[in-house]
Amino acid sequence: MRFGAAVLRSYEDPFTVEEVMLDAGPAAGEILVRIAGCGMCRTDLAVRRSAGRSPLPAVLGHEGSGVVVETGGPDTGLSPGDHVVLSFDSCGHCRSCLGAAPAYCDRFAALNLFGGRAEHASRFTDAAGGALAPRWFGQSSFAEYAMVPARNAVRVDPSLPLELLGPLGCGFLTGAGAVLNSFGAGPGDTVVVLGAGAVGLAAVMAATASGAATVAVDLNAERLALAEKLNATALHAASADLPGRIRRLTDGGARFALDTTGSARLINDALRALRPTGRLGLVARLHTALPLEPGTLDRGRTISHICEGDAVPALLIPRLTGLWEAGLFPFDQLIRTYPLADINEAERDCDLGRVVKPVLVPWAGP
Repeated sequence: MRFGAAVLRSYEDPFTVEEVMLDAGPAAGEILVRIAGCGMCRTDLAVRRSAGRSPLPAVLGHEGSGVVVETGGPDTGLSPGDHVVLSFDSCGHCRSCLGAAPAYCDRFAALNLFGGRAEHASRFTDAAGGALAPRWFGQSSFAEYAMVPARNAVRVDPSLPLELLGPLGCGFLTGAGAVLNSFGAGPGDTVVVLGAGAVGLAAVMAATASGAATVAVDLNAERLALAEKLNATALHAASADLPGRIRRLTDGGARFALDTTGSARLINDALRALRPTGRLGLVARLHTALPLEPGTLDRGRTISHICEGDAVPALLIPRLTGLWEAGLFPFDQLIRTYPLADINEAERDCDLGRVVKPVLVPWAGP
């Protein structure tokens, strides 16, 4: 089959929307999905800075949602017509996967970032028959269709706005999962969120839904205003004595902090703003050594990396859609949609901070 997709052919050039080909239907354990929408995540854009580790040319996109068109047999547990949200890939067999921690799969980097599944890779080509990289995050969903391991897909209620649901598979999953799963925040807790982008604001919404009080820190006044609208107390990242201000706002120190910025200064500020035994979670990739200032880990404070919100997508995604239906997780307020043809505009707006979460909406023929 032939269909449209956004292809990244070099690390410096714009995306090109062109025709691509799949020369076979779903294999055992796979599903073919007609994409209704796909969020653009900064992980997609980070491919440009991957120093050649992420193979090109490639169709990126890993926050897809859509309708199942065909399945690779009854073992997928899905049927044509099912509405699904697509999440990250995992092997399903390693110790982490068997322990309900698929985000820490032994093959996570290989499957999602640096090549994808090698099985059946050659069937995905451009219109001239040139090879495209194996599926990005098991999806490659900047496209009208995606061939996906059924393990990656989560069935959702068909009454939900399908074209907006894709970011629940990664960006919103990461922020909300950090609060709900990693921290287990609840009434009486305090959560500091550093960075009011898509991941950070998802954390703010999840903290509010769980009954926790939230402080949001950012440099962007519009993002801080949006955080306030979502019931967080907003603090400018350049505020004098930021740790002291946070401690005063949180009755002596926050119990949890989530950093989405990768800023060494803010990470140290967050640690100093924690109460004894407080926990800081990091979700942004660090590109340099992280110097921790003396005393920041005193009194039982801890720091750890959190991947994909410690989520089992099949459990957390329905929880988030349920919160949305109850008016407690208004993720749709963070989204702006773009036609797939406008993918380069969406990337520019994302880079410039003009949009919190771009969602590409492809058109697919019958």
